[in-house]
Formats: sequence, structure tokens, C-alpha cells
Amino acid sequence: MKKLILITTVIALLLTGCQGTKSATPVSDDIVTLRIANCEEYIDEGGWDADETIKLSDGQRIRGVDSLISDYEKWYREKYGKRVKVLYSTYGTNEDLYNQMTLGNTFDLVCPSEYMIMKLMREKRLEPLSRNFYKRNELYNYYVKGISPYLYKRMHSLTEGGRPLTDYAAGYMWGTLGTVYDPKKVDKADASSFEIYLDPKYKKRITIKDSVRDTYFAGLAIDKEKELAMPSPDYSRLLNDTSARTVSMVEDIITDMRENAYSMETDTAKQDLVTRKVDASLQWSGDGVYSIDQAWEAGRRLCYAVPEEGSNLWFDGWVMLKDGISGSSDRKQAAEAFLNFISRPDSVVRNMYYIGYTSVITGGRDATILDYIKYMYGSDKKNAVEYDISYLFDDKKGSHIIRTDKDQLDRQLYAAYPTEDVLARCAVMKCFSDPANRRISRMWTNVRCYRFPWES
Repeated sequence: MKKLILITTVIALLLTGCQGTKSATPVSDDIVTLRIANCEEYIDEGGWDADETIKLSDGQRIRGVDSLISDYEKWYREKYGKRVKVLYSTYGTNEDLYNQMTLGNTFDLVCPSEYMIMKLMREKRLEPLSRNFYKRNELYNYYVKGISPYLYKRMHSLTEGGRPLTDYAAGYMWGTLGTVYDPKKVDKADASSFEIYLDPKYKKRITIKDSVRDTYFAGLAIDKEKELAMPSPDYSRLLNDTSARTVSMVEDIITDMRENAYSMETDTAKQDLVTRKVDASLQWSGDGVYSIDQAWEAGRRLCYAVPEEGSNLWFDGWVMLKDGISGSSDRKQAAEAFLNFISRPDSVVRNMYYIGYTSVITGGRDATILDYIKYMYGSDKKNAVEYDISYLFDDKKGSHIIRTDKDQLDRQLYAAYPTEDVLARCAVMKCFSDPANRRISRMWTNVRCYRFPWES
């Protein structure tokens, strides 16, 4: 999941840059082999118990009996009259994937984060999506019919070499970077700023990420606090600053954050929150939802806050690799058909329920995903409050409102579907230039290996 996509395992690699219509044709004896690599535990693998069946208001019953991979293989044969065999493998981080590719592993379809997609675009290693993929009148083009217009625009605004990200990438999951905290131990105002990670009041009661991009982002937001507080700040420019002066300042900030923290971690904070070893943790929103769920089962109430000064909006997306597709129209059709199949509303619901993250697909005219959100977070109590997520679905304010418990305004629903004003102050962290990557790599090495309090 996101924790596995972004964590730093190899510093040198981390910063190296940052459908056809229904066919009546009989099934062919030829099998199209599609090589897919994805992050670990980042797709519905099936095996749901009967009591896990999702029962929506329109009568739909959604349950992952088999994996989405095997369901796709059956669906493709039925709809396209051809057999496809998926060779599915997993990797731990973006850098692991890049390393595998460097060592000669060949894939057709992979799912990295936005900065790695931009790096692969820069290196001209990606196969562009076909024009047909974005045709709304194609029967099985679920992606273009269901992608959130708001999230599509945010993705489309990311460019590399004059080309938008959407020329090559189909979005998958998205979220924010924030703080999970115990409201009995931590003031909401404190949790709503990255400054909490420097606050001596919480010394050794907080955790930060052992992930250079995320921790750099938090330190950068602290460094730019005054500029971010000005009217209409340029979030993208300020929160992508990699100048020598800024990197040096952020190194000092991160060093202080490290000394104030209980630990720098990649996965242990969820359990540390549940067992009360810590009271607050820097988390990706999907892990935040998981932490809140697990803590609730253990009798501890946790909340989620997105820092007021600005935060990170991240995307993961599927891309086709030029070396893998190798000009094969059959493999390209099978790859794009896979993207459409997992964008089908019932597939989206299965994925979100299974892995805990939020899909870029909102469903368009299909109400399945909205019904699922209501199924998960809706309330018919008299004291329920309205929560507006219309901006993700269309431009009509008030068109998609959920009645929910007031408790959800800073818990799971808020973490999974933040309000529009939150995303307005969030920036996507882009693929850095080679000189910037070298600066940040040196900075991170200093923080992790050489800078100690007794030397200051």
C-alpha cells in the first residue's frame, strides 16, 4: 500500500529523478500474456467471508470471492473473445520496481506513484494510452466514465516534457499526508500543524516517517510556514522547493524532528498508537483510516488532521511500459482492458474495502461508489450532520452530500474523503531534478547517519 510505495529502502535509488467493443469472435486458442507488477497487498485478492458481503441500498451485493485478477481473466474472455493470462508479481517500493526494471525484469503494466511516473516519462520508458481509452462511448471504458473530474484535473496539471501525466497514466488510489492523534492527549490545534513534530510538549510521544520524501515535505512545510500563511500562497512552488538554501534549512528541521520523535518508522506507528506508546503519528490517509479502525477495536479513539499550513496530495497510477508492450496491439488492448475492469464500480468498491485506500474513481452516473461511501460512513440518526463531497463528483455544490455522525468529521470519512478546502491547500510533490535529488540524498544521509545531538 502507500506505506510500501513511498518508503526509503535504497537512498541512491529513491531520488534518481523523480478498448474495444464487445466481440462476437469465437475464443481464440492464442493466449495473451499480460505481465503486471503492483505494490504488495494493493489489490483485492478475494477470499472474503460471507458476512463480509457489502449490501448497498439499491440491492447490490458485492463480495470478493475470487481475486480481481482471476475475475478479470474471465471477464476479458467473455467480453473480447480472447484468453488472457496475467503473470502477477509484487514489489515493495517505487525504488524496488525501478531497480527490477534496471536489472532486466520486463513488465507490461505497473502501478508507481506520481513522481516515479514523471521520472519514467522523462526517461521515455512509457507507452502512451490509446485514443480509444478516453472515448466515453465505448461500452467497457469504465475509467473515463468514472474518474473523478476534480482528481483528473489535478493529475492532468502534472506535466513532464510538455506532456500531461494523463497521457500515460490511469489513476488508481490517492490521499493526503496528515497526523493521526489521540484527542485526549493531543490538542487538535497542535495536530493541525507540522510544528507538532518539533513541539517539546510531545517529546518521544510522536513518530515521523523513515521516508525521505514525506519527512522532507513535513520539514519543508515548517520552513515555509510564514509564506504559506500569506493570502493565496503558491502551494505547488513552495512545497516543491529544493534549492540549496532550503534543503540546508530543512536538514536542521528534520534533525530536530528526529530528536523529538519516539521513532522514525514505516509501519510500526499503527501498532504503537493502539498500544499507547505514542499519541500522534505522521501518516498517509489510508494508513490513518486503518489506525483509527484498529484503535477503536482496542478501545482507543483516534482522529486525523491535515496540517493547516498545507500538505501533500499523492496519487498512484497505472502505466504501460514501452519495453513490455513492444508494439503488441494485443497486449496493449489487454492492459487497457485491465485498467477499465478495475475501474468498474463494483471492482472499485472491492478494492477500497480490501486495501483501505481511496480510489480516484467516483463512478460518474453510476451511484455504486456513492452508495458504498454511505454504507461505510452514513447515518440516519436525528443528530447526523451533512458532509459535502460534491466537488469530487461534479461542479454542483450540494449534489453529493452524506449524512454522517459528527464524530466522522475528523475521523475515517474525513481521512478518506477530505473536504474541498483541504485539498485546495495540498500540493503534489513532483519528480525532482538530478541536482536536487543529489542535494536531498546528501541531506537524508546526514540526518540518518551523521547528525547527532552531541555534535551540535
